Amino acid sequence: MPTLDNQADYWNSAGTAKTFGHPLHPAWLAGLDRGAALLDYGCGYGRLAGDLAALGFTDVEGVDVAPALVDRARSEQPAARFTVLTDPPRLAHADATLDAALLFAVLTCVPDDAAQRDLVAELHRVLRPGGLLYVSDYCLQPDERNRERYARFAGRYGRHGVFETSDGAVCRHHTREWLDALLGAFDPVAERTLPVRTMNGRPAVATQLLVTRR
Repeated sequence: MPTLDNQADYWNSAGTAKTFGHPLHPAWLAGLDRGAALLDYGCGYGRLAGDLAALGFTDVEGVDVAPALVDRARSEQPAARFTVLTDPPRLAHADATLDAALLFAVLTCVPDDAAQRDLVAELHRVLRPGGLLYVSDYCLQPDERNRERYARFAGRYGRHGVFETSDGAVCRHHTREWLDALLGAFDPVAERTLPVRTMNGRPAVATQLLVTRR
């Protein structure tokens, strides 16, 4: 059974072939200076870092636990910097030094409650007061396929919404109440829901939340 707290092996193997499709909403970042310090946590192959560079941002860094994905990101997005996380969720950044952080389809890959709290706390630490955290992830999906696998894996993982994919990842879909509690140290700014494709190409609904460190 895959472990909940470390899935780097998956992201260095099967995960390298995935496509990540949650779209960036540029209007949510329009108030940032183009020299703002931006972090894409769980950057994968650097898609969002490339989007940010295309918008004119010049200080963009991506971090990820998978060296294979970081190598691809460095090759495809030379305008950004990329770092392999060797002790997640810890970052090398000093306190209150980042203007914004992006967390796109990352919480779904961190099924454990405590690990999610640690990750969000670390992003809170490195964001300056007033800094933005932009989250895009999955709430519980209403379709029959997802409801069936939530039920099928609930006994194994002790939580409704955690499930295994057919190729070995352990993922989590969330209640909105959990996401609100997880981000409780931040102030809400904006939210939206939108159709997306999952990393395996299936239709889903994503929830995007923009919050600020108070």
